Amino acid sequence: MSVAGEWDLTIRTPIGRIGPTVRIVEEEDGLSGIAWSEGEEPDELIDLALDGDRLTWRQSVRRPLRLDLVFDLTLDGDTMTGTSKAGRLPASKVVARRSASPGRS
Repeated sequence: MSVAGEWDLTIRTPIGRIGPTVRIVEEEDGLSGIAWSEGEEPDELIDLALDGDRLTWRQSVRRPLRLDLVFDLTLDGDTMTGTSKAGRLPASKVVARRSASPGRS
């Protein structure tokens, strides 16, 4: 199954739940993607890679804090589960569901 498309994430952090959207595009030379939350500019997904059913990427965010995040998710059809980690902070659980209605062009 393709990982391309829009995904609605739920990230359970120590300061509450965050719900960004991620768009992944399959290109000839690999994957590219962006992530955004309501009212924010998109952030590029860095080192986006799919190895079997394991999807990984890095991302810098500015809200609610400036952090460099590392995502490690397992793809299972229209759902992904895994973690997001920011440096020495504890990992946050992530659940992603394929979006039924793409929202950003």
